[in-house]
Amino acid sequence: MFSVVNPMRRSVFFLSDHTGITAETLGRSLLTQFEGIEFQQTSWPFLDNMEKAESAVSRINRAAREDGCRPLVFSTIVDTEVRKVILTCRGAVFDFFDAFNDKLENELGQPALHATGRSHGIGDFQRYASRIDALNFSLSNDDGLMASNYPASDIILLGVSRSGKTPTCLYLALQYGVLAANYPLTEDDLKAGLLPKVLAPYRDRLFGLTIDPDRLHRIRTERYPDSRYSQLRQCQFEVDAVESLYRREAVPFVNTTSMSIEEIAATIMQRAGIQRRLYG
Repeated sequence: MFSVVNPMRRSVFFLSDHTGITAETLGRSLLTQFEGIEFQQTSWPFLDNMEKAESAVSRINRAAREDGCRPLVFSTIVDTEVRKVILTCRGAVFDFFDAFNDKLENELGQPALHATGRSHGIGDFQRYASRIDALNFSLSNDDGLMASNYPASDIILLGVSRSGKTPTCLYLALQYGVLAANYPLTEDDLKAGLLPKVLAPYRDRLFGLTIDPDRLHRIRTERYPDSRYSQLRQCQFEVDAVESLYRREAVPFVNTTSMSIEEIAATIMQRAGIQRRLYG
């Protein structure tokens, strides 16, 4: 038993015998439900042998002594022997595979493979190739480049500069395998009040991003301080003009100001009715 010296600070470890993406994603999702606690987070990927497991246990135990309370340990380790070592640590271990594998084995009537790297490896080369193809497509069609590729696109994101077009396209490519291009609406486009001619044939693939002027002003000021581009007045003009354009041209759009990249991408997928090519 530990006496809790500072319950508002807890050490957290994400352990995995591969990339650690699953352990981090699930663990951090759970931690978001708890406020007022400072989580000191450490990721430990490729923990795939007994020596590494013992080193991890030593580090966790040291954190337990220093903190005066049990560290939180989120694990997606597959190897049974390595898992046994981790379970000897003085932390509170949350083993995601242990929580679900037995129930799934019983339901499916067969044992799990207990193989590492199945989620984020190159086990399925076709799936991996699709992900890379989508990523290359987004990079090649960033900021209005290569409009000749638009016929192959699943979606074309529109928006003023710094509204989140590029990161959203890359996320759509990596997580969903979507062929996403983006087109920056310039001041000339906004003053004209019309969709650029190059976009006209692809109205059914257009989706707009907008952002609050104050937020846009802060983002642009960090990049180009003391410029006309970053002035609040300019940001207000562009946002008002682009939202008017979306409404006039019946382009669906979403305000990205308070949304994470994951929320933006999921909203676009749902509202645009795009079928994902990748799972996981």
